[in-house]
Amino acid sequence: MARMILNETSYFGAGCRREVVGELRRRNMNKAFVVSDKDLVKFGVAKKVTGVLDEAGIAYELFDDVKANPTIANVQNGLAAFRQANADVIIAIGGGSVMDTAKAIGIIAENPEFADVRSLEGTADTKNKCFPIVAFATTSGTAAEVTINYVITDEEAGRKLVCVDPNDIPIIAFNDAEMLMSMPKGLTAATGMDALTHAIEAYITPGATPLSDLLTWNSIRFVAQNLEAAVKDGGDAAAREGMAYASYVAGMAFSNVGLGIVHSMAHPLGARYDIAHGVANALLLPFVMEYNKPAALEKFGDIARAMGVDIKGMSAEEAADAAIEAVRKLSAAIGIPQRLRDIGIKEEQLKQLSEDAFIDPCTGGNPRKTSPAEILEIYKKAL
Repeated sequence: MARMILNETSYFGAGCRREVVGELRRRNMNKAFVVSDKDLVKFGVAKKVTGVLDEAGIAYELFDDVKANPTIANVQNGLAAFRQANADVIIAIGGGSVMDTAKAIGIIAENPEFADVRSLEGTADTKNKCFPIVAFATTSGTAAEVTINYVITDEEAGRKLVCVDPNDIPIIAFNDAEMLMSMPKGLTAATGMDALTHAIEAYITPGATPLSDLLTWNSIRFVAQNLEAAVKDGGDAAAREGMAYASYVAGMAFSNVGLGIVHSMAHPLGARYDIAHGVANALLLPFVMEYNKPAALEKFGDIARAMGVDIKGMSAEEAADAAIEAVRKLSAAIGIPQRLRDIGIKEEQLKQLSEDAFIDPCTGGNPRKTSPAEILEIYKKAL
């Protein structure tokens, strides 16, 4: 059996954010609770949406207390502000961190028995759809605007709560190239590699279906064709739009078929050491691909083709190695750190990281069965 859960409505293209006015009015939504972060407000990115609301006379209240790896406290503070706002809709303007915070707020608002944020971990049995969320992506990577997943950091425990809930999906998603153009090079690179990780992990997971394969293979192809151009010199508009599609279609797939141990291993790096999620995924991806190669050899050849490699005349093993090398070369070309030591991780920290990674919910989706000891060896190779 296969299941696909997607947004009701999605918009793409430069300037598409202006369609939000008609969408809100059709739903008789007159006041918004806007969730963003301080940098997006400071640099005028959130204004690209709130300015549209201002012009239309739609009231809103802004909440911007969201960290890069959002915490339980961010959710609790946001929920308190939301309850004071008396809004008809939540508007999330940001990347995965902002959208994940908005999802947690929206779920608890309609399912108050889950007020303890920790109770949302895994597949919480919420009864009601979350408070309506309209999501504006400012990055092309997490695809949180189309997924049923969100991740919140438990700072006290030093771990990430991975939450999977069909009730949390936004009702409308916007990928406006004019907003994506505001991303700095480093963030464009990291989030772009996050999208590639989503696509590759969802392509080789045992839960993959013919429909998810169609989505993920094309997402890999879009990344290969667009990411370098999106990163260079402030970014090419067409390439940024290509990356928006790459991210979105990967999200359509992985949200429904799952991920693997790249994410399992990236999550504790973010939870314990506040490493940006996209950077952690990008750095670990080729090392985990090497580990998973025996379990997905033929699909690795498909990945090589999607990455633009001519595999004619290659053996299955050679084609798989070419896929890994193509991922590694793209990552290096856009300035991603190549070793864990380059981002401040030390060998004595690896054992705890491997134990955390093994119990992460994404581990079950890996194509090769693993253990804490084997994950530790991957970390050591990446060090």
